[in-house]
Amino acid sequence: MTALDLSSPVAVVGTGTMGQGIAQVALVAGHPVRLYDAVPGRARSAADAIGARLDRLVEKERLTAADRDAARARLKPAEDLAELADCALVVEAVLERLEIKQELFRELEGIVGDDCLLATNTSSLSVTAIGGALARPGRFVGLHFFNPAPLLPLVEVVSGFATDVASATRAYETARAWGKTPVACADTPGFIVNRIARPFYAEAFEVYENQGADPATIDAVLRESGGFRMGAFELTDLIGQDVNESVTHSVWQSFFQDPRFTPSLVQRRLVESGRLGRKSGQGWYDYRDGAERPEPHTAEPAEPPAYVVAEGDLGPAAELLALIREAGIEVRETDEDNGTRLVLPGGGQLVLADGQTSVEFRDVVYFDLALDYREATRIALSAAQHTSPRTLAESTGLFQALGKKVSVIGDVPGMIVARTVARIIDLAHDAVAKGVATEEDVDTAMRLGVNYPLGPFEWSRRLGGGWACAVLDNLHECTPSGRYAPSLALYRHAYASDKREGSSS
Repeated sequence: MTALDLSSPVAVVGTGTMGQGIAQVALVAGHPVRLYDAVPGRARSAADAIGARLDRLVEKERLTAADRDAARARLKPAEDLAELADCALVVEAVLERLEIKQELFRELEGIVGDDCLLATNTSSLSVTAIGGALARPGRFVGLHFFNPAPLLPLVEVVSGFATDVASATRAYETARAWGKTPVACADTPGFIVNRIARPFYAEAFEVYENQGADPATIDAVLRESGGFRMGAFELTDLIGQDVNESVTHSVWQSFFQDPRFTPSLVQRRLVESGRLGRKSGQGWYDYRDGAERPEPHTAEPAEPPAYVVAEGDLGPAAELLALIREAGIEVRETDEDNGTRLVLPGGGQLVLADGQTSVEFRDVVYFDLALDYREATRIALSAAQHTSPRTLAESTGLFQALGKKVSVIGDVPGMIVARTVARIIDLAHDAVAKGVATEEDVDTAMRLGVNYPLGPFEWSRRLGGGWACAVLDNLHECTPSGRYAPSLALYRHAYASDKREGSSS
């Protein structure tokens, strides 16, 4: 099954920001495009707006004047749905209300030909439920573009329960012919990206709710240690708190209130107060004129220790030993295998975040996971009430000697980056095990859809097969609500990894 021929007309129903973006993509690819909106005059206004964007592409030398003129000639506003009768593909981008979408497609089914592909751009509703209103749901598919559609490459091609393989394949190949990167996905709440991305927001909010750190510090750690493009608080302010909270709530309800997807009470309060982010002028941060952006907590300079003792295998933090030596600090290694830790001159322990709480030990400082300890510019440390001032000072001075800013946060099991990455990895393994998508498509979707520095399976391989499972096991023991219980898929992966490592030793 091949992509739609460029001579085939494509229609877009709904001419808001997303609808205009999808229409522009199909138009620039070479299709005749029809625009329809239920509000009179809105389709013509949308066509004018698309034309203006094409003009800007010419100004930026991303499109020739001749191609712009040809595209404009192919773009036609439609005043009635009947004008879409000869279209080979109709993409819907109307309000996210099931009954509205169902009624639209029922009407379209009586207008278009039997070989016309029908597609929804829904981001939160069930493709199966929308298609369930049709007499021939086999030709119905999800084409979930990401905003802004002309710029972002990812398209989730979602097969509903009744979608024919041929229809999904044609949609997939058409998206690819349009210059997009399609990924195939089963119809699951949140599809790939909005399902697997939930912990990125949820864990940041959880750390904040537990008084672990303020938004500016959490965001800085996610960016400067975790390698994420934006922190969770600034990103949800950009998305819109109401939009982000609505998607979270929809996924949670669709999974029958699974605790792994529980919405944040503090985000709910933010929405109720009208602080929706950039669009309202206030969210987690203040965007009004003259408002100052809060700075992340950064520890004062401290003296580094003269030496550290490395006990056991530092695992994902093994690179630290080379960095410590390069900083001129002696590393003494022992054969003792007491876990992933460094022992400081004062006798305190410096331990990679593993999901346990500091109250279980007398004198310990946890340090957070980093995407790349050499490239990271900030490291978070966590100390408990029993941690001695000397141990905290030596830990702070050690990382400062490596050229890192240090943020000291509260006693939060799993800290910030470690708990977030562990949960992302878990949801990714769970999704693949349940047939939602392939590992490759999951990694592609998370890199392109939300700009993660690594796909979840790339991260899993880098950190070791049992790492995420161990972190979540410990978190589940600390907070046995079900939120952190590792999935069966992750347990199986960890067990298989242990068996492989054992057979190679």
